[in-house]
Parts: sequence; C-alpha cells; structure tokens
Amino acid sequence: MKEKNYRKATLLLEDGTELTGFSFGAETAAAGEIVFNTAMTGYPESLTDPSYKGQILVLTYPSVGNYGVPGKAVGHNMHEHFESEHIHVNALIISDYSEKHHHWNASQSLSQWLKEEGIPGLFGIDTRALTRRIREKGAMLAKIIFDTDIPYYDPNQDNLVDKVAVKEKIVYGTGSNKIMLIDCGVKNNIIRYLLQFDTTVIRVPWDYNYLQEDFDGLFISNGPGNPEICRATISHLSQSIQNDQPIFGICLGHQLVSLAAGAQTYKLKYGHRSHNQPVLMEGSNKAYLTSQNHGFAVEAKTLPPDWRTWFTNLNDGSNEGVKHIEKQIFTTQFHPEASSGPTDTAFLFGEFINKVALWKNR
Repeated sequence: MKEKNYRKATLLLEDGTELTGFSFGAETAAAGEIVFNTAMTGYPESLTDPSYKGQILVLTYPSVGNYGVPGKAVGHNMHEHFESEHIHVNALIISDYSEKHHHWNASQSLSQWLKEEGIPGLFGIDTRALTRRIREKGAMLAKIIFDTDIPYYDPNQDNLVDKVAVKEKIVYGTGSNKIMLIDCGVKNNIIRYLLQFDTTVIRVPWDYNYLQEDFDGLFISNGPGNPEICRATISHLSQSIQNDQPIFGICLGHQLVSLAAGAQTYKLKYGHRSHNQPVLMEGSNKAYLTSQNHGFAVEAKTLPPDWRTWFTNLNDGSNEGVKHIEKQIFTTQFHPEASSGPTDTAFLFGEFINKVALWKNR
C-alpha cells in the first residue's frame, strides 16, 4: 500500500473528532477553520483563492492530483493559471492522492507544490464522513498535528483581508473606462474579465481612501473572513453609494456594499463552496449554476427600502445578490468570473462596463 511511504498525522476537530491521515504535503502542523468544497475539479484555483485564507480545505471529490499543477506563466503581471501569487489555504484534506499526474500544462505534482509552499496536505481521510460531520456540526476549528500539539486558531477573529490585499496601488491596462477595484483579496480572474473590455483597472488596498480619485466605476472584490471587520471599506462605501457612479461587488464585496447600505450579515452554518450552486434571478424564471466560496451571507430582510434582492440561492433560500432600485449599484454573492466553475453569469461583467460607459458619457 502506498500509505507505507507516507508519514502519519492527526486531524483533530474542536468537537473532539480525531482522524488519522497520511502526509503528502509539508510536514508541518497547521490550524484553522475546517470547510469543504464539493467541486470535482479546480484545486489549483481553489488553493490560490485568497478567500480561503485561514481555512483547512476538505475536497469531497474522492481522487485529487491526477492532472498535477500548471506552470507559472504570467500575463498582465499576474499568474495566468492561478488566482493569486501563492497558496492561501492553511492545509488541504483529501481522500485519495494520485501519485501519478498527467496533463499537457502540468509542471509539477500537487505534492511538490504543497511542499514548495509549506502547506500540509493529508490523504487517507474519509472525506465523506468528515463532510457529513461538518454539515451536522457546522464549520468548526481544526488542527493537523504531527508530533507536538498546537492550539486551535479562529481566523474569523482576524483581519484576514489585510493579510491578502495589496499594500499599494497597481494599475492594469490602458482603456478608456477607469475602474477603481477595491482589493479585499481579489481573484486574478476578476481582473482578467475586466481587462477584456476597454478598461484601466486601478487596484487599491481594502482600506485605501479612493474617494478623491478619478474613476468611472467602482468594483469591490471577494475576500476572506468576517465582513464586519472591514470597517474602513464599509465607511468609504457608505459615502460612495450616495453618488451615482456604477458599483459592482462580488462575494465579500457584496456583503460590504450591503453593510454600507445598512443591512446585516450573518455566518452560515457551513457555507457555500462548490461549482454547482443554483441561484434564481428574482422576478424571473431564470436560474443559473454558479461557483461559490463564502461562509457569511447578507440577511435579506434587513435590506433598506431602496434596495431589493436580486438573486436567491435555490438550495437554502439565502441571499445571492442585491440591487439598488434607482442607482446603478448591484452585487452578487456568487462568482461570475468562476475560475474554476461554470461561467453562466459572466455576462454581468459586460452589464457593469456598459453602465460605466453610459455614466461616463452621460
């Protein structure tokens, strides 16, 4: 059995659940919030998604690693095949690790990549039983132990956004539509989508005071952790939504715009992390399959009178987007840019840029 060639480690959950696995990543202890993702593919994108900062990720698909890890090609000053510069998960848990990988674009194995980045990974875990446990108990703290015990770590108490966002302004493109992008942990594919249009994307830190800057449209990115911690962003947005410029927020950006408008957020029991989350566009019979990664949600009933629900999750009825009834402000909890996952809602980027162009040329 291949397990004989791998070192054992213990996965311990805060409810006392103890599981033994085999290390195929860095042999170092790790702690964080344990969550699961039901996607069948896309581990390079998921592992580099800044929204996973502070979390131990469980992949429910049984066999992982068979297509390896792509090379680090760069385009527009970003990694073309990853969502950020490095892995953000605190650890990875899977059922079976494919020792042999094959793909035309693979440059190394998943094991090599994890070790290179210092991220522990365990296989040989019954991820089906573990996921059922998380669904029953809710997302909880967990830790991986090799030799010496370590304390649990609650990432939701930290300002994770400050750890993953850029520290200074970065400009992409030279288009005529200037998009101010508030980086709360933005995925590269969001920037790639915006650059497909006639845009200049101005990426600034989450707490940057952009209010006196010259721009045509405002975009607020995805990111990790509790949205209420981003007080500076909420304060700036509360001023922006009083204006008439188009605003588009995705994931954490959706939550921050909602908080700035006066709504409330809450923590989901175990979050939405997958490629197959169905959402309904309110006022229509249009349903879309979406890619999602979030642990918090907007409480729709707390939206002010001049805001309305735009999308609703068909699995649990949670809010998946809001719109202002008069202003050009809209948000989605899901990821229209996917990467990985379905691109059914990618048209929303075009809608945003069209609104930006109309506002600029008013």
